[in-house]
Amino acid sequence: MARKLMTGLLSVLVVMALLAGCAAPAAAPAQPAAETGGEAATEAAPAEAAAKPYIPVISKGFQHQFWQAVESGAQQAAVDYNVDITFEGPESEAMVDKQIEMLQAALAKNPAAICLAALDSKAVIPLLEEAQTKGIPVVGFDSGVDSDIPVATAATDNLAAAALAADKMAELIGGEGKIAVLVHDQTSRTGIDRRDGFVNRINEAYPNIEIVNIDYGAGDHLKSTDLAKAVIQANPDLKGYFGANEGSIIGVLNAITELGKEGQIVAIGYDAGRQQLDAIRSGVEAGAITQNPVGIGYKCVEAAYKAINGEPVDKIIDTGFFWYDATNMDSEEITPLLYE
Repeated sequence: MARKLMTGLLSVLVVMALLAGCAAPAAAPAQPAAETGGEAATEAAPAEAAAKPYIPVISKGFQHQFWQAVESGAQQAAVDYNVDITFEGPESEAMVDKQIEMLQAALAKNPAAICLAALDSKAVIPLLEEAQTKGIPVVGFDSGVDSDIPVATAATDNLAAAALAADKMAELIGGEGKIAVLVHDQTSRTGIDRRDGFVNRINEAYPNIEIVNIDYGAGDHLKSTDLAKAVIQANPDLKGYFGANEGSIIGVLNAITELGKEGQIVAIGYDAGRQQLDAIRSGVEAGAITQNPVGIGYKCVEAAYKAINGEPVDKIIDTGFFWYDATNMDSEEITPLLYE
């Protein structure tokens, strides 16, 4: 009897083992597919990526509060249009080679589109041609390039804005005297247009105003301060100074303060930032041109999204500019355009 019982138990165990052996292979394929990127995983990934396009946003730098405001606009557009963005730029606006490396790296990822604020309006053209060959739309922001490849450029009309700064300068110095100009660079579209917009307006409309110096400080506070101090010391009768971006005007303000020239030199700037706003409130700076940095960031990502989806976009997206000084900087119109 015991032998029969033992034989029966052994038979049951054999059957169970056979069943388990048959069932195991059915479950096995699921684990490798998930772990090794099998066919099922490969098919799912592109569908997920296609649902949220990737757009790298390459700026001129991060060192100024202006670019931080641009980034906030770009991030808001990314949320509104359901796209993924990265926002990066070189440590200094003089680092053209570094920005080109960033653009090369972005192209290697085959993004859906690229947003670019070019430090050098000519040097980036070969990479823009590569983007065009790959069918990647390029949208410029803040600064255009010497090419028709970008499908759109979201920027201030810097020629007109700088001309307004020239008119304000002439008004405030009585239409005559010596002035100087400090620009961030002579390679980017913003540097060229702000310089030319200001200088050409002075030369055309105000024959009794002499521009004694035009310098380029790379938007660096320390370098711009040294340049401005040298010009002021060489021209003790200087009546006005125009700084063409945030870094440039801060250099001018530093020089004026360090040399004890407050109230003697009319300083006119560009953009905003805490130091510049404080200088305008205190009277050390007469006023400045404000752009719409948040709008610039938003519009470039918006235009990239539209280009990806085959929607029409304006070739030039004018994001506007305004003059502000102590009399209107706290107004409902101007306050949203200023950043600290």
